Amino acid sequence: MRKLWVGVGVGIGMCLCFIGLLVVGVYTAAANLMGTGGGSVELAKGAVPAEYQKLVQDWGNICPALSPAILAAQIYSESGWNPKAVSPANAQGIAQFIPETWQSHAIDANKDGKRDIWDPQDAIPSAAVYDCELSQDVKSVPGDLSDNMLASYNAGAYAVIQHRGVPPYNETQGYVKEIRTLAKSFARPVTRVAPSQQAAGAIYFAQEKLGTPYLWGGDGTAEDGGRFDCSGLTKAAYETVGITLPRVANDQWNAGAHPKRDELLPGDLVFFAHDLNDPRSIHHVGLYVGGGYMINAPHTGALIRFDKIDTPDYIGATRVTEDGAKALPKAKGV
Repeated sequence: MRKLWVGVGVGIGMCLCFIGLLVVGVYTAAANLMGTGGGSVELAKGAVPAEYQKLVQDWGNICPALSPAILAAQIYSESGWNPKAVSPANAQGIAQFIPETWQSHAIDANKDGKRDIWDPQDAIPSAAVYDCELSQDVKSVPGDLSDNMLASYNAGAYAVIQHRGVPPYNETQGYVKEIRTLAKSFARPVTRVAPSQQAAGAIYFAQEKLGTPYLWGGDGTAEDGGRFDCSGLTKAAYETVGITLPRVANDQWNAGAHPKRDELLPGDLVFFAHDLNDPRSIHHVGLYVGGGYMINAPHTGALIRFDKIDTPDYIGATRVTEDGAKALPKAKGV
């Protein structure tokens, strides 16, 4: 058992002694916080890459049906913030406009004399304007205006008007749920984030892997000798409770809302980045266990162990939900 403590500072032994209490604490906290949660028109810190933060914040507030978080969720879902993205259907740019739709709805937002589908300074505002145009088309339809706007984006405003709300199409209903769920990972919560009910099982799995050698790219398979890297460990931990996360750490970031540092609960994923204003620069993830510590697979040559989370590269945390994981773009990660 002594190998479990290699590289761990004084006092970590107490973490293992109390890990059972921390797991129980997940459910205690859940009981205290059930029914809380909420969103905001403000973006969570670091949720949107810095070069697009102001664009999304400003243009996401131009009509009542839209919010910066919804706009961010759409852009992330469409292109993963890639301004050069091209889909098999020839949707282009960061907002994935079909050229014909671009010709009808694009604006020259940066006033440089041209409407450039490849320029995020035009494409993101054009996406917001298009959303708001759709919301105007369905403003008299019963139901949630934002849901109807998103349904119009997917199926067309006529379908929403005809069905008096979100049409009964699996694709459209799935799209609306996906974007509204993803939006929670971009919004800055104004109240406590609802606790995860699956966290205890994920912690239990990670606890059982303490002392296992790190393997870059490791998924814990027999071929890997049961070894993991950081995101392989967190992915495997949540798979044991029925939640499938992406393989890559920075893709796991959007699997739920982002609790504040003083609101962390055992089971939250904690992330570390090279640039604290850009989640694309996330390079490490661990599983929070309480008391300022995480279980993580640190690096080559190290063992899975407890480490402190309060380091200069800590960017934030994600409270994983099943819906949040399912809403992540399927093309991202491997």
